[in-house]
Amino acid sequence: MRSEDGIAYLEGDLMLDHVVQVMTEGEKLLSDGVSVFDLSGLGQVNSAVLSLLMNWHRYGLGQGHDVAFRNSPENLLSLAKLYGVADLIHLS
Repeated sequence: MRSEDGIAYLEGDLMLDHVVQVMTEGEKLLSDGVSVFDLSGLGQVNSAVLSLLMNWHRYGLGQGHDVAFRNSPENLLSLAKLYGVADLIHLS
């Protein structure tokens, strides 16, 4: 994951075996002022990514700012709609 100008960019496939590491990286970035996650670079994902995004959303709120997720790939949007969390974490 790379970040610049308050935006973190997720890239590549993100499956269960990488989520914990990425979660920790994202929390550090949120603590450092990142408030937007650009998801356009994601490849294959599974439902673990939804847990990751919900965690970052909660973590950001705990830090006193809202977290935005933008450019969600269609496969992630489909999962979020299936599980009923797309509106909860404001995926676009």
